[in-house]
Amino acid sequence: MAALATPPPRTGLVVVQALRKKHCAECRSGPVALLVLEEGAPRCLDCADLGHLVFLPRGDTALTRRAREGSSLSAVVVRFNRRRSRYERQGVLVEEAVLARAEERCLADAEVRRRRRTRDARRRAAEDVRFTDAFAAEILRLFPACPAERAREVAAHASVRGSGRVGRSAAGRALTEMAVTSAVIASVRHVDTPYDRLLMSGTPRYEARRRIAGVVETRLREWRTAG
Repeated sequence: MAALATPPPRTGLVVVQALRKKHCAECRSGPVALLVLEEGAPRCLDCADLGHLVFLPRGDTALTRRAREGSSLSAVVVRFNRRRSRYERQGVLVEEAVLARAEERCLADAEVRRRRRTRDARRRAAEDVRFTDAFAAEILRLFPACPAERAREVAAHASVRGSGRVGRSAAGRALTEMAVTSAVIASVRHVDTPYDRLLMSGTPRYEARRRIAGVVETRLREWRTAG
């Protein structure tokens, strides 16, 4: 029987995932997928008194921690990586009943987190609605002749969370006149002028802005005039 490389020393019991077909040196059963090395000889989990444990693959840190903490007997499962010439952790063996309880606790935690995310999403949505309303109201204060629906569209576009637009800047959140006006100018530029077509035709950005500056200024004067 070919000798197995000895896994590195670890705290607690270590079980090896066999890369080659191995038989138990004690009961001769096999080939075995998981084995324990005792005095250099492979033994199956039953002969090593670990047969009642179940395998929990790595990947879920919280589940692994809870299962190991609750299990009176557990073992780390490793496999030899030939390319890296080292043993790497694959998971743990724990008591089945303890694993079931750990899974229930993790599911309960996941449900709590889901509910919290739902509440947070609702809160942020309500905050966004209030902020968009305030932004639109400030647009109408500065530009009273601007159509209310247009003011709402400008505010909604400028204040999208995570967009990086002017409405989400510090100045925008403070509803400064400069930030609100910048949002209105951007809307006029893209909606009411041939600015986008100029850019698509290859016109440099600064030149395109120069060409449509008069149209933008005219629209802003119209909207600033009440009645």
